Amino acid sequence: MNITYRQVTYFRALAAQRHFGRAAEMVNVSQPALSVQIREMEAQLGKPLVERQSRDVVLTPFGRRILEHAERVHQEMQALEEAARWEGGLSGRLRLGIIPTLAPYLLPDTLEMLRSRDISLDVQVLEGKTARLLADLQAGHLDAAVVALPVEESGLHAEDLFEDRFLLAGSPARIAALGARVESLRPDALVTSPLLLLEDGHCLTEQALELCHLGRGQSGQSGRASGGSAGRIDMGASSLATLTRLVAAGFGLTLMPELAAPTECRAAPGVELCRFAAPEPGRRIALVRRKGTQGGDWFAELAQVLRDVGERLVTATREPPHAIG
Repeated sequence: MNITYRQVTYFRALAAQRHFGRAAEMVNVSQPALSVQIREMEAQLGKPLVERQSRDVVLTPFGRRILEHAERVHQEMQALEEAARWEGGLSGRLRLGIIPTLAPYLLPDTLEMLRSRDISLDVQVLEGKTARLLADLQAGHLDAAVVALPVEESGLHAEDLFEDRFLLAGSPARIAALGARVESLRPDALVTSPLLLLEDGHCLTEQALELCHLGRGQSGQSGRASGGSAGRIDMGASSLATLTRLVAAGFGLTLMPELAAPTECRAAPGVELCRFAAPEPGRRIALVRRKGTQGGDWFAELAQVLRDVGERLVTATREPPHAIG
């Protein structure tokens, strides 16, 4: 028996796409070439792997069992390739994912530091929401991802990096309206305030809802801003930059990660920030990789660079308020 890794790769693509044409496109070969390889694999194994229907391809019971083996073979081949690629530490090509509420603030200094160590390092960055990044990481499309904890998906290892605390952002009038409460403010006290959040899928939104004890059904006027309504206002914004400008215009309050505070406050000078009472709410930032990937020097080196940059940036915002914006 002589099953090749190429056949395993083609079979995995066919199982995923359930169509010979789409599977061929996925692995960049012609449809006849893929079909020949699948038939040869079936001949080697002595049983059909798929049922060929007019508009669909369905795995046979035997095919489903073989797919389990194919997935394990694929994971081992990935581990083998990565072990060779990272043998010399952080070098060559790095495929890094990062969530949108970190990317604009953490990436510039991180990339500068990485390239100052090795100018030949090719860093490919994917910015996306947590669920997509972790799925791409597990599928082998990324080497590592920078996300906020917790990471509950199995098969992943998370290295804690630094704490990013939350500040309350609002127009001067909105902050003043809180009165004496601002001195001992806790997130759950915002339940009666108009709170602007990012669209669903951002971990920052989930964290804000949890901290403020708000359910998804609690909103002032879903989908549009209202200067006088109380409760959560779901703007469906896709970036902190949008939220900051809405806050500056007086539409409501938002939770601002201190990592983002200097950049966003420079862009929207009308925003005022205040800290919550201790213990200050925040999020833990982590670097995540597959457990099957060799950690070694490259992962430790990348984690240290991210930790150094992140801690330096958040420490700067813990100076007196005038230092922020």
